[in-house]
Amino acid sequence: MAKAREVPGIRADALFREAAANAVAVRAEEVFEHAERVLDVDDIERVHDMRVATRRLRAAMEIFAPCFPKAELGRELKEVKALADALGERRDPDVAIEELRQIAEALPAADRPGVESLIEELRDEQRSANVALRTKLSEIEERGFQERLTALAEEARTA
Repeated sequence: MAKAREVPGIRADALFREAAANAVAVRAEEVFEHAERVLDVDDIERVHDMRVATRRLRAAMEIFAPCFPKAELGRELKEVKALADALGERRDPDVAIEELRQIAEALPAADRPGVESLIEELRDEQRSANVALRTKLSEIEERGFQERLTALAEEARTA
């Protein structure tokens, strides 16, 4: 799992709004840093890392909610949740496939076909979830989600 980056400006003497702006900016950057190759089903940790990054971003947004305009915060939180849901739908079959692979390796060869057929069913789920995730990633890019999060952070800083 990718380690969370340190957020500059989180100190006892910092202004709450400054901490809010920094936390949301850093956590938003982390989400999009993990986007590269997130659709690669051979590297399932990228999905996991991006999903964890969305949870961190969501937590920062909720903790610092008083620093943001309520309507904008609500819209952006909804988008973060939708992205996290799409990542979760893709992650679930990834985890199950990995577990079943390990089980299959421990079984005698004669018992593996049943487990392998389950893996193939999960691969179908994985492919469907990947299509949905690709769609969600395209949507958030088209709607300028990353830029909107940056603007949200700046609003806290200048409020």
